[in-house]
Amino acid sequence: MSEAVLSVRATQKEATRRRVLDAARELFNETGFEDATVRAIADRAGVSVGSVFTTFSSKADILGQVMQDRLQALYAEAGRVIPLMRGSTADRLRSLFAVLYDFETRQVKLFLAHIAASYRWDVDPALQPFGANAVIKDLMRVWLADGVARGDVRADIDSDLVIDLLVGLYGWNYHRAASEGADAAALTALMDRQVGVIFEGLAPRLPPA
Repeated sequence: MSEAVLSVRATQKEATRRRVLDAARELFNETGFEDATVRAIADRAGVSVGSVFTTFSSKADILGQVMQDRLQALYAEAGRVIPLMRGSTADRLRSLFAVLYDFETRQVKLFLAHIAASYRWDVDPALQPFGANAVIKDLMRVWLADGVARGDVRADIDSDLVIDLLVGLYGWNYHRAASEGADAAALTALMDRQVGVIFEGLAPRLPPA
């Protein structure tokens, strides 16, 4: 088979992949994970179900790749503002979560679909579950260590435990978006208060009088 033919096929496969991901992103954001069937995704993309499965192993794989694309957009957007974040460790974390809420609430049903799929008992290994974002976790770990060095965070904290707590609260707060229609401003205000409570416990202890 000639290189020209292989190149055409590769181009066609990538075009199909993009159509499937675009269609899936729309459907997941409209109907959630459960109701967005592979057939519905294929129909909206204008391809056959067989064509979908030549590129993706499962519906969870499609969702995973949709979310990976969104992560790249998030990194590009957040990367411009993260270096400008100032203040205490708590303030920097509040600013970070404000950016995350602003980004994800633009397609909140899509993000809720990701959370829902992440907590299924039969979660597909093709899906990177919610809360497994190493880039964001590493950033928080660096900020906590810097907080210890600057003296606004206790030196004896378990950073991984604190990060798990913060990520858990960040995800849990989306139930307000699902049940009450809370927007980015409301979710950010709630997270601000929660970060404040957590950091009251992380403040350096005064020596006994």
